[in-house]
Amino acid sequence: MSKGDQTRARILRHAARVASRDGLEGLSIGELASALQMSKSGLFAHFGSKVELQIEVLQAAAVDFEEKVVRPALKAPRGPARLRALCEAWLRWASSPDIPGGCIFAGASFEMDDRPGPVRDYVAEQQRQLLGVLSRSARLGVEAGLLRPDLDCDLLAFQLLGLMLGFHHARRLLRSRNAEAMARKSLDQLLAQAMPAH
Repeated sequence: MSKGDQTRARILRHAARVASRDGLEGLSIGELASALQMSKSGLFAHFGSKVELQIEVLQAAAVDFEEKVVRPALKAPRGPARLRALCEAWLRWASSPDIPGGCIFAGASFEMDDRPGPVRDYVAEQQRQLLGVLSRSARLGVEAGLLRPDLDCDLLAFQLLGLMLGFHHARRLLRSRNAEAMARKSLDQLLAQAMPAH
């Protein structure tokens, strides 16, 4: 990795921590430069605009989510085991000390929902892709006979995403100590409802 790439990676790591805590709009090139002991022009050379910086922070978070949540979970057996693995890895990722403000996409989805532009478009596309992963994972479980044949896979994906957004809300805003326990209990109920009748 070149010196420039190392610097860029260091900026993105720090910016992701700031964005998870203060939101994407909380990213300031001046404050980042000061925190990283760089000149504003030096930092600006890596990112031509605040929007470009915001999108690159989200792209780096998406790669991290793919590596730590999606790929490992897709190695789990099809059906309820895979859906549980996705949600468990997601809970761990959203609770990681590396992202002190929790899931950056959960925060960005509320922050950007009414702000048209490339940042909102990127966040929306990431959420659509995630719904697709959840829905496909459920569909494969149905095909394998491990989930109910009449299961509405898109609805289950919607419910799982809602569960995770609710977890973020309870943990970050309400400071609920049992947010993870409640999320796991909700997951248990959703998966139990999705199982074939015996």
